[in-house]
Amino acid sequence: MRTYHYIHNGQSYLKATTYIILDLHTIPRRTFMELYQMECPRARERLLRMGVPEQLKSSDNSGHHVAITIAETVQIFITTMDAVKLEQRAVDELQPLVSDLMDALTRLPETPNDFEPNRKVSKWLQKLNAMRAVEEIDENEARQLYHDLDSAYAEFTRYLKRKT
Repeated sequence: MRTYHYIHNGQSYLKATTYIILDLHTIPRRTFMELYQMECPRARERLLRMGVPEQLKSSDNSGHHVAITIAETVQIFITTMDAVKLEQRAVDELQPLVSDLMDALTRLPETPNDFEPNRKVSKWLQKLNAMRAVEEIDENEARQLYHDLDSAYAEFTRYLKRKT
């Protein structure tokens, strides 16, 4: 297990917490939390259920920043959907993609708390995080994952059109 240091800015925080979460595949997360006496309900929720760090929304919601975030989100949606279409089924292939998608979606400014794409992607991220890396989703789960990603992408684009 590595030693971690306090982080003082948002970008470093996100990188460090993501690294810690990925590193925790070597030790059960509950054991980690007990070992380091973590008494943080929101962190427990994010770590055990969602598997992604809490996003620090930037106060810089300039058009340039938002455009980059939207472009990255679209790219990750397409990459993740392509992976499913190309019959990637192993958890260690899909989980990083779904995690990246969840990260991108939560970086979008001004999305509602009940944003449907976040809910759908979060559901799959939780499912994949609960599985071992060597496990695979079956064909029915792959179809459902693709369907959920496709409908989340459609809702994402509808949201963007309403915002303009």
